[in-house]
Amino acid sequence: QVQLVESGGGLVQAGESLRLSCVASASISNFPLMGWYRQHPGKERELVAEITNIGNTNYADSVKGRFTISRDNAKKTVYLQMNSLKLEDTAVYYCSSRRWDRTFIAWGQGTQVTVAS
Repeated sequence: QVQLVESGGGLVQAGESLRLSCVASASISNFPLMGWYRQHPGKERELVAEITNIGNTNYADSVKGRFTISRDNAKKTVYLQMNSLKLEDTAVYYCSSRRWDRTFIAWGQGTQVTVAS
């Protein structure tokens, strides 16, 4: 069972940047889809960004142009570069891995991102 561990969350001011990292306990080369989700208090978890094992990406409309997802298979790591952060980006961010049929393989424990005005 692969484990995913996120890091890089914290408290920042609106307009600033953060980079989240997700390190896997096993190779991610065979994981077709690696992604970042977030959950606002009282709401369902939502997709932020996802990347395939050949580098194709997909972003939520709310983060397009501000966030960039990338993966380094050799380091077993997925990154989320978040620029121009907004108050509404405040959430717990989770790393995930999925199969091509969209079923989930694993979730991380989450990392809190708080954007203050």
